[in-house]
Amino acid sequence: MAEAALSFERVSVSRDVETISRPSLSYWQDAWVRLKANTRALISLYIVIALGVFTLAGPLVWQVDPSAQDLDQISVAPGTDRAAAIVPRYQPWSGATARVEGPALQAQEMTAPTVSVDIVGEPTTQAVRIQWDAVPGASGYRVYRNIADPAPDDHLGLPLADILTADRVSFEDRLDLKPRYYFYSVVALDRNSMPAPVYNTVATVPTRVITAEEAVARGLADTPDALRLGDTVHLALHPFGTDYLGRDMLARLMHGARVSLFIGIVAPFVYVLIGILYGSAAGFAGGRTDQVLMRFADFVVALPFLLFMILFRILFGIEGGDSGILPMMIAMAILAWPAAARLVRGQILQIREEGYVSASRLLGAKTNYLVLRHMIPNTMGVILVTLTFAVPSAIFTEAFLSFIG
Repeated sequence: MAEAALSFERVSVSRDVETISRPSLSYWQDAWVRLKANTRALISLYIVIALGVFTLAGPLVWQVDPSAQDLDQISVAPGTDRAAAIVPRYQPWSGATARVEGPALQAQEMTAPTVSVDIVGEPTTQAVRIQWDAVPGASGYRVYRNIADPAPDDHLGLPLADILTADRVSFEDRLDLKPRYYFYSVVALDRNSMPAPVYNTVATVPTRVITAEEAVARGLADTPDALRLGDTVHLALHPFGTDYLGRDMLARLMHGARVSLFIGIVAPFVYVLIGILYGSAAGFAGGRTDQVLMRFADFVVALPFLLFMILFRILFGIEGGDSGILPMMIAMAILAWPAAARLVRGQILQIREEGYVSASRLLGAKTNYLVLRHMIPNTMGVILVTLTFAVPSAIFTEAFLSFIG
């Protein structure tokens, strides 16, 4: 039997090995993939982005000073008519008088049923002039103004003036007039200057007016000569209306949101970062060092935040009306970090016993590398949740302190 021929040729060998079918994702890449898969989280992200654009880019478009006062438009609602007619400068009114016969009487002796009240001329926001007939037996008159009809309960409103002479039968109102309904009531006074049950009411709506000089001062015209009497100009636009001091609500909303977001992002970032470093050091060190550090954290928790806030305001010389953002942020950074430190410490105590940390330590990794490369990245979930909840908490604290002054 012939022996098989020996062959020394190389034999090809194939091996089945596991290969990576797609590149691995980093922590942030994986977080972004999960975020895009969550519709509600994505909608919330869009809302936060829109809020950031509104507060940061909004003032570049709506360039209105949030502290500027428009005294002609106080507490106006959005969409209020802004038209104003051009009128000449105010001219004093001498008023009207009447001939009075007979002595002043007691209230129960006055027989005239009502006081006849009329509006003199065109009522405007510059002045409203009223005139009435003399009441026999009256020693004077009291003029009231109300923004509601006083007929149901005889609530006449704000007393504007006491006229203590019976022959004076007119009054001119120039007190903060707006283009709205006003009800003027005139009450007769008896000989003891006490109100008698003799009065009447007239209603009117003043027309908003402005002089040419005032229009130029407000930037509504270049020169007074460019305006003629009777022309109509439109006052400054306030899309969200104005507050009780005439300040633009849209500008104040942007300014307030910008301040709140600044405090709500910067302050939590600072004290959470302090808590991360402090908690990492305590958790990694362990033993007596950990106990001492955490007892100090418990001591900081017991400190009163409001008291420190007041002390920092005094230290920085902050007075009423000044911005107290800096002392508030310092107080929050000093007193609010223990919560984040406790959470990070608990995570570090758990992670430091993992096998990959022990292997890295055996390979000669230093403490800084172990903490920054292995431990803190694996606590990122807890850190992000803490930071997320800290933002509205800081905004609420800022709003509360602003409310109490």
